Amino acid sequence: MLPLSGAVKIYYCRTPVNLHKSFDGLPGAVRQYLAADPLSGHLFVFFNRTLKMVKILYWDTDGYAIWSKRLERGRFNIPKSAEGKIELDRRELYAILSGIKPKRYYKRFSW
Repeated sequence: MLPLSGAVKIYYCRTPVNLHKSFDGLPGAVRQYLAADPLSGHLFVFFNRTLKMVKILYWDTDGYAIWSKRLERGRFNIPKSAEGKIELDRRELYAILSGIKPKRYYKRFSW
């Protein structure tokens, strides 16, 4: 299960990554591509070149955890709002992982 509390941020790597990397290689990719600390407890989302596989790296209380998903058909749809920024919100992440391809994201109201 992914730890998605309010304090956890979700960072998306726009550069395709070789997902043969695992517990040793992905923290290096976090430092290289996102200039972030992989021990921060935030989620770091990586896709391969063909957008058929995703890996999510995060630091659990006592070690790294990796969540991965590989599609047999189709590819992941990255929302337009994610292309210009590095941080995703929970709604965008769940939409990507569920295969939803929205035309656009918007907030219905703001406080």
